[in-house]
Amino acid sequence: MHSTLIVARMEPSAGADVAALFGAFDETEMPHVMGTRRRQLFAYRGLYFHLQEFDSDNGGKLIEKAKTDPRFVAISEDLKPYIEAYDPKTWRSPADAMATRFYHWEASA
Repeated sequence: MHSTLIVARMEPSAGADVAALFGAFDETEMPHVMGTRRRQLFAYRGLYFHLQEFDSDNGGKLIEKAKTDPRFVAISEDLKPYIEAYDPKTWRSPADAMATRFYHWEASA
């Protein structure tokens, strides 16, 4: 399993609206197109964390391909009132908002 974590800023009161947008998006085939296995959204003191899990490390490549799909474009636009870049000066794409994992542990079977 491969995962990515996007960090951004979000007003604490926006959680329900953001969850509704992703709920509708995840009801389409788009998560499958992007290779998304699981999505989890977290908020903490004005920060937004978007954890996305994939079966393989191809998720980033599949998301790059999906970025031109009208449904992907639409959710990106719909999220703009609620989500803003953690550092707007350096943000050019979601890759600029991805946290870097520096430790991993997994239980043995």
